[in-house]
Amino acid sequence: MGRAKKVVLAYSGGVDTSVCIPYLMQEWGVEEVITLAADLGQGDELGPIKQKALDSGASTSLVADLRAEFVQDYAFPALRANALYENRYPLSTALARPLIAKALVEAAAEYGADAVAHGCTGKGNDQVRFDVAIAALDPTIKVLAPAREWGFSREETIAYGEKFGIPAPVKKKSPFSIDRNLLGRSIEAGPLEDPWTEPPEEIYLMTKAIADTPDEPDYVEIGFEAGTPVTLDGRTLDSIALIEELNTRVGNHGIGRIDMVENRLVGIKSREIYEVPALSVLIAAHRDLESLTLTADVSHYKRGIEETYSQLIYNGLWYSPLKAALDGFINETQKRVTGTVRIKLFKGNAAIVGRKSEQSLYTPELATYGSDDEFDHKAAEGFIYVWGLPTRVWSEKLRQG
Repeated sequence: MGRAKKVVLAYSGGVDTSVCIPYLMQEWGVEEVITLAADLGQGDELGPIKQKALDSGASTSLVADLRAEFVQDYAFPALRANALYENRYPLSTALARPLIAKALVEAAAEYGADAVAHGCTGKGNDQVRFDVAIAALDPTIKVLAPAREWGFSREETIAYGEKFGIPAPVKKKSPFSIDRNLLGRSIEAGPLEDPWTEPPEEIYLMTKAIADTPDEPDYVEIGFEAGTPVTLDGRTLDSIALIEELNTRVGNHGIGRIDMVENRLVGIKSREIYEVPALSVLIAAHRDLESLTLTADVSHYKRGIEETYSQLIYNGLWYSPLKAALDGFINETQKRVTGTVRIKLFKGNAAIVGRKSEQSLYTPELATYGSDDEFDHKAAEGFIYVWGLPTRVWSEKLRQG
C-alpha cells in the first residue's frame, strides 16, 4: 500500500489514537497528521482532547460537534426502522461510525489530505464500518489503520508513545473497554469476556441499579410525527434535548441495560454490555404506535425489512444501494405514524400503557364485544369456508391417497 503525505486521523484522545500520530510520521513517513475528534455527546471526555492531539504531534486538531446530525440523520432513521441487531442491540455505537467516516472524508477534502486513518484493530467491527463507509464516500482516498498492523501489546503501545512525549495513563487502567455517545454506552473486555460472569455494578453509568430506583413510577408521553419523536409530555424538544431527558428519566428507573453475546461481522462471538435507556424506550414506543397506524400487511412485511436494515448498519453498509432503497420503503410507511405513546417507567420496566393517533386504524365499533358492535358476525361463516378451502382440499386428497 502506498503511503501518504497528509493524513486526517479519527482521534479519540486515548492511548492508541495518540500513538497513531507519531507512528504514522516516524514509521510510515507521513509528513502531516490532522486529527478529527467527533463530539457525539460523550461529554467531558472531549475537554482536553484538542491540546492532547497537538502535544502528540498533530499539526491541526479539529473537534466537530456532530450531535444534532448524529441524532437526526442516523439515530432517527434507524429508529423509524426499529433497528435492533439480533433483535436486541439498538446499534448505538455502530450508528456513529458512518458519520465519523463522513466527517473524515470531508475534512480530507477541505485540508487537501491524500489519506484518512483510524485506530481500529483487526479484530473488531469498527474497522469494517470505517473502511467500507470511507470507500463508499470517496473510493479514491487511502485508508490507513496503524493499529491493525503494528502488533503492539498494550504495554508496548504505551512505551512507544512515551518515546515521543505521550505520557502513560496516570491512573490504573480500567480492564473494561468503553465507547460512549449520546445514544448510550458499550462495555466489553476484562472480566466480561467470561459470558458466565455477572457484570459488576461499577460498569454502569447511565442506568441505576433496581435497588436504587424510585418507589413511584414515572409516566412519560412520547409524541411522534411521521415516525420521528418530537415531544415529551406535550413539550416540543430539539432532538438532542429529547434524547438527553429520556436518557435521564429512563435510566433513573434502571431501564436500558442489555447483556448479550453477539455475532461479530469478523466471525467471532463477543460478549457485550450496552446501556441504551432512551433508544430502547423510543423503539418500543415507535413500534407500538406503528401497530395502531399501519395496515397488517405493511406491518408484517416491515419486520423483515427491519432485520435486513439492522444487519446493514451493523455490517458497515450504511452508504449502500440496498440501504438507500430500504430507506425509500421505510419513509413511505412512516407518513401515518403520528401520535402519542404513554409509557410507565418503574423498577426496570418500561410498560406501554396507552397509545393514541388521529391516524389510528383501530375502530372501536368493530373491536368491541359490547352493544355497539358493528361487526357482521354472519359474514364470518362464508369467509372461513373460502379461507379454509385449500386446507380442506389438501386433507381430502391426503385421505384418498
